[in-house]
Amino acid sequence: MSITSYPKLMFSTSAKKQKETCVAKATPSAMLYMKTFEEVCDSLGSTEKGLSHKEAQARQHRYGSNILPKEPPRRLGVIVVRQFRSPLIYILGVAAIISLAIQAFSDAGFIAAVLALNAIIGAYQEWRAEKSAIALQKLLRIRAVVEREGSVIEIDAEQVVPGDIVRLERGQRVPADIRLSTTTGLRVDESPLTGESIGVQKDGNWISEVSVPTADQKNMLFAGSVVQNGRARGIVVATGKNTMVGQLALDVIGAEKGKPPLLLRMEQFGGVIAIVAVVASVAVGFMGVLIHDFSWTQMFLTAVALAVAVIPEGLPVAITIALAVGTTRMARRGVIVRRLAAVEGLGSCTLIASDKTGTLTANELMVQEILLPDGKRLEVTGEGFLPEGEIQYQGERVDPHSKPALENLIKIGVLCNEASLRQENSSWNWHGDPTDIALLSIGAKLGLPRETFLKRFPQLGQIPFEPERRFAASYHQVGDEIEVYVKGAPEKVLTMCVEAGETGQRDKWAQQAEALASEGYRVLAFAKGRAPRGYNSKILSEEPRHLSFCGFAGMVDPLRAGVIDSIHAAHRAGIQVSMITGDHPITALAIARKLGLARKNEEVITGQELAQRDQGWYRRAISKFRVFARIEPKQKLELVRAARQEGHFVAVTGDGVNDAPALREANVGAAMGKGGTDVAREAAELVISDDNFSTIVGGIEEGRIAYDNIRKVIYFLISTGAAEVVLIGLAVVLGMPLPLLPVQILWLNLVTSGIQDVALAFEAGEENVLERKPRSPRESIFNRLMIERTILAAVVIGGTAFLVFSWMLKAGWSEYSARNAVLLLLVLFENVHIGNCRSETKSAFAISPFRSPILLGGVAAALLVHIGAMYLPFGQRILKTEVLGLETWIVLFAVALIIVIVIEFHKWTWSVRSHAADGNSAKKK
Repeated sequence: MSITSYPKLMFSTSAKKQKETCVAKATPSAMLYMKTFEEVCDSLGSTEKGLSHKEAQARQHRYGSNILPKEPPRRLGVIVVRQFRSPLIYILGVAAIISLAIQAFSDAGFIAAVLALNAIIGAYQEWRAEKSAIALQKLLRIRAVVEREGSVIEIDAEQVVPGDIVRLERGQRVPADIRLSTTTGLRVDESPLTGESIGVQKDGNWISEVSVPTADQKNMLFAGSVVQNGRARGIVVATGKNTMVGQLALDVIGAEKGKPPLLLRMEQFGGVIAIVAVVASVAVGFMGVLIHDFSWTQMFLTAVALAVAVIPEGLPVAITIALAVGTTRMARRGVIVRRLAAVEGLGSCTLIASDKTGTLTANELMVQEILLPDGKRLEVTGEGFLPEGEIQYQGERVDPHSKPALENLIKIGVLCNEASLRQENSSWNWHGDPTDIALLSIGAKLGLPRETFLKRFPQLGQIPFEPERRFAASYHQVGDEIEVYVKGAPEKVLTMCVEAGETGQRDKWAQQAEALASEGYRVLAFAKGRAPRGYNSKILSEEPRHLSFCGFAGMVDPLRAGVIDSIHAAHRAGIQVSMITGDHPITALAIARKLGLARKNEEVITGQELAQRDQGWYRRAISKFRVFARIEPKQKLELVRAARQEGHFVAVTGDGVNDAPALREANVGAAMGKGGTDVAREAAELVISDDNFSTIVGGIEEGRIAYDNIRKVIYFLISTGAAEVVLIGLAVVLGMPLPLLPVQILWLNLVTSGIQDVALAFEAGEENVLERKPRSPRESIFNRLMIERTILAAVVIGGTAFLVFSWMLKAGWSEYSARNAVLLLLVLFENVHIGNCRSETKSAFAISPFRSPILLGGVAAALLVHIGAMYLPFGQRILKTEVLGLETWIVLFAVALIIVIVIEFHKWTWSVRSHAADGNSAKKK
């Protein structure tokens, strides 16, 4: 491929060609790991000596800076505008315009006030959450060592261009996608990209004849990965948006986001409300004109009043505050919310698709099992690299000083080691290969640090680990002797050992190593022996022989603390948990067994197996499998899509760049905040600040509480609003005067109800929130319970208020005074009815009013505000109110208590019916 055609394939600047890049890399022409280094250099128009400075500048101008694409930060104005994208907001806007058209300025002012308040609250919450989720680090803001015109120079990684020859060594982050030329003991951490928790060996001389997954491309390095050990040299084949990381970022930016369930439900609800408002208003208007011969003007005002009654003007503010409360509660539990609607969305999820590395596990290798030569198997406690824990045998603590075989193994592990583990002030810092860090950690746990051993046994030389050797060795002075300590792959180290006693010991040891590996452990073998007399540097080029086998260590990427309980809690909550990882299937199954996700090999499917199936089979895989191993990022994205097509509300958790497209595609994406990449965090609606899967379950609980509170608020507002419709509808049908004026209805909906529904949004969660099954994704906000109870409350409140209004008119009360009394009665109904709304199943008398001081204060405030409107001249003039006597107050309050009796009876009957239905269901099973 020529230099002119290759950039068109890999480095196009148009959005369309950027997408084509992702496809092109999957074609044979883009599979650079199948080409020789010379062929790659020719295709990029470069040489072994690198680019000239002039050519590098030209390519910098042509291809742009080596930075990742990302979405621009949202402006405050955009955030504010987002708050008005709601069906209910649209309906309220139309109501405000109608009010202005008929010069009902008080009504229009009330509606405008609630719209402004909703926008301010929502925008502030989203803006604050956005600031909290700003990325702390950038993947490509690093330095790079390149060869240009035969000279080695260090430049900013943003200046790296395709065709540059780059040098890398331990600890450096890979600045771009690179085809390797030469490698020396190169091992790379690709977990942010592939999900593989263990370092990957790389080899510049390796060439594949067949297509292989990203994780198995041994002659390629990818931007964002980190060199753990060794050195390397190679040529840059892609930068910025054209790297593997960049293509994933483009997928994230271009992907259409899944809508959280609350938005879907509120869109449906808003549509229903709009239809009801229009139909009811028009029907009542025509009825008044045609049947009762009212004037068109009078009935138009009546229709407006009825529409105002139907539309829950306080609902947008109440929902926004309920979500804001959920945001605050989630923040206390470690979940940062970037989109308000995601609060309830997490509580609605029916499936959690979780990454393994860094999410379910700590992404820190640790020695968990030790198998000594005598066959005794010891357990190591603790978590990750932190040197906290002990060694146990059959539950009893083991002192290494009393067990020479154990002390020998630990001594070999800490002396044959190139990492560092040090405590500085109150924290531990480490550097180097994770395997070596894990061995230093177990030494520190037992009070056997590397420094102590080095003082007693000075190091004379070492043979560093190389992939070709598959072992490492270290020579030390031990008294008058020189001993060699060796660690490495069991199949290699065992060939260096001599059998002591019975024959066939090597086979027995090999079987023990295989047994450990089948449990998901990464197995290391340890051995020691005496060096030949006349030690010199030539010995370092020879393979140690005649060693004594000292045992095995089984290493794992440990589970995060509490993750097992959290997954069990998710299962009890009816939520399916699936693990999607780039790790090896054996390792994935071992982790899944501990988590309770899978037991048999048949319950695990790999990316290569999925690649042989059609897209429709992905949907069946979601139901059939719980563990997906060796999964490519594109496959993870397809799995999330398949889950959504199956009817799931999907929550995706992850921390790596490989998780970002799936995070964006999911209904709710939850990225890790501490160890997560910028791409992942920008793709997610939620950020888990402590990187702990267990925090997700806490977020689910808070999400369910938020949704419960939203349902309580909706029930309160709709039932009281529907009661106003019943009241006005009866008056119009029977040809009576309006019991309430439009401004009085707005007062009820926006002020007295508004104060109380906002307070209801702060209600604490009920017991056993996580014991319930998740709501069906197709379930409407108005299920059967909500519909029954709303109709019942509306009929009782509205019908009772109409009877009181009729009686007053017959008793000689003026319309002015009767409306004033009915307005107070409805306020008292609201004060009492809100106690019914605190739980859908529990009796109002079973919940202490002092459990929620905010709600108690809200009820008192609503009543006091209305009293002020009755007694103050301004309120009397606007609302047409007047002072009422004590006797009237007592009678009206007694009448308001009727709603408590009725709803308590309905809760009891609903409980009886539910238990009967559960019993019948159990019998059928």
